[in-house]
Amino acid sequence: MRTEAIRLGVNVDHVATLRQARKTQYPDPVRAALMAEEAGAHQITVHLREDRRHIQERDVEILKEVLEIDLNLEIANTPEMIEFAQKIKPAYCCLVPEKREELTTEGGLDVIAHFDTIKKSIASLEANQIKVSLFIDANVKQIEAAFEAGARIIEIHTGHYADAFTKEETEERLNDIKKASEFADNLGIRVHAGHGLHYRNTLEIAKIPQIKELNIGHAIVGEAILSGMHEAVSRILDIMEMGRLC
Repeated sequence: MRTEAIRLGVNVDHVATLRQARKTQYPDPVRAALMAEEAGAHQITVHLREDRRHIQERDVEILKEVLEIDLNLEIANTPEMIEFAQKIKPAYCCLVPEKREELTTEGGLDVIAHFDTIKKSIASLEANQIKVSLFIDANVKQIEAAFEAGARIIEIHTGHYADAFTKEETEERLNDIKKASEFADNLGIRVHAGHGLHYRNTLEIAKIPQIKELNIGHAIVGEAILSGMHEAVSRILDIMEMGRLC
């Protein structure tokens, strides 16, 4: 039986990072998103952070208006962000942990510790016809809690796999992701994955049949600086397709 094709969400946050470094009007993450769309991306992902270090509200508003593909809005589970998402109504909303001092998201949501507020946010967003995913570690107990909170989509944090130093550690982290993906799929949860993925480590993740979508940003934006957005997106799509065929 043919394995289901895997979707690519291109995160354009770091186009905005470069813009905000000088507080200019360029480079424009909206333009980058449209180029990624033209290159074959299935959705555009952006993270509106509390400190607005890269993506701004106006970026999200414009993206919602101009994209023909899905918009996936990553936000912290706060009243301000939930209210903003309800106003914008992206196709998807991914709840992520957030700390002001971190360079990038360091791990998954602790659904167990914040169960009641997460459950409330899921219900509130879904009432506005927004599909909700939870960004969590490859941990069975967290997946169980996500399911009990009403989540029917999770995004597995692949950062620990991406940051592994040794072959043994890489294999161990990859195995954790495989087991978590299978467990979630058996519960009826749709499985996405992302964080730290790039041109040398995406293939093994794309081989996991339960994973239906990857969200990749920093590596694509970095490569786009050198070879252009179309080439950067096309290359990662080729790797993902190769993973499905293996």
